[in-house]
Amino acid sequence: MGQTIAEKILSGHCGKKVKADDIAVCKVDFYFGQDGTSGIIIDNFRKLGNVKPADKTKFYMVIDHSGPSPSVGVSTIHKKMRSFAEEYGVGLYDVGEGVCHQLMPELGHVVPGDLVIGADSHTCTYGAINVFSTGVGSTDLAITLATGKNWFRVPRTVKMIIKGRLPNGVYSKDIILHIIGQVGANGCTYKSVEFYGSAIEGLSVDSRFTISNMAVEMGAKCGIMEADKKVLDWINRIKKHSQRRPRPVFADIDAVYEAVKEFDVSRLAPQVAKPHTVDNVSPVDEVKGKQIDQAYIGTCTNGRFSDLETAARILKNKKINPDVKLIIAPASRNIYLEALKAGIIEVFIKAGGVVLSPGCGPCVGTQGGIPADGETVISTANRNFKGRMGNPNAFIYLASPATCAASALEGRIADPRRYV
Repeated sequence: MGQTIAEKILSGHCGKKVKADDIAVCKVDFYFGQDGTSGIIIDNFRKLGNVKPADKTKFYMVIDHSGPSPSVGVSTIHKKMRSFAEEYGVGLYDVGEGVCHQLMPELGHVVPGDLVIGADSHTCTYGAINVFSTGVGSTDLAITLATGKNWFRVPRTVKMIIKGRLPNGVYSKDIILHIIGQVGANGCTYKSVEFYGSAIEGLSVDSRFTISNMAVEMGAKCGIMEADKKVLDWINRIKKHSQRRPRPVFADIDAVYEAVKEFDVSRLAPQVAKPHTVDNVSPVDEVKGKQIDQAYIGTCTNGRFSDLETAARILKNKKINPDVKLIIAPASRNIYLEALKAGIIEVFIKAGGVVLSPGCGPCVGTQGGIPADGETVISTANRNFKGRMGNPNAFIYLASPATCAASALEGRIADPRRYV
């Protein structure tokens, strides 16, 4: 019986052939925490007694959710992280380096064929480059820090075939929102989702990250794609940061899938997820004209250079609506610098936007743009639950960078196709 990608990666890391529903104790290639979870990782690691990291080169912490610190309490956590990194010689990306899910692939910490865990639910992002990556709790992460291993129940796999060519003004964010709207927020709970098809093949690696990033929004354990030429070329370009050898993994022809789902995106319209669930999705026409108070472009979902470039093309030589706050946060320091050199940051500022330090602040509601009661936000983030941006009395719509930029211009949810 053939194996899926998830089954093959877990088999390769536990030393025996496993199938769906088996329990596997696996060596983990890389693991990390962010400033919302690393304090607990550190506390639980110390509770294990007189232990040291199994491999200090495989563990990093990232200050991204609340950086620069907005409070004394957060500053205390940041200090704890810095002290722990110095004490044990483990890695730390400090304030302004960027969002963990951008940094890990961008800086070469993960490569095709890896098994990766992170104390953050959107660790599934790296599936776009053929990695079995998934979020875990801080206690699980502390155990892996001490042992280099963790246990996994091998997930069943759902195969998704995404066919067709995207229409003008429609992006990978629209694809994944559409899929989540069709499948539901619990439609793939604890499943590995494998993405295939001509639409996926046509996407850049940056755009593929957006899709894998949001696999967890339909309950998935991971969202994996093949390591095709685009992926391997992308990995080669970041070799200056890592000399690790990619080990691409492909599903067998006779792999067993729990389900196979097909989607044709040839006539897909821009999509919007309405409050207060990610699967409450509709075409933009159904919500077009809804007044907004804030637009946010950034996050681990859509803060990459191509996302900023898309938004800048719409905003160039224009002014945003005077009643709208436009907030932009590049996903990493490198992306920020690249956008500066390309003149993109200047476009945002001249349009009336505010550019923040790379990080997660507005998305998780710790700083940098918490909406007031009753305000409506359109965001490129991955979640729109009550309180997600720091205020349970606000209303969050999710959309592509193009839709968010167009909406900032008009002061209401807008169809980006008229601008591209």
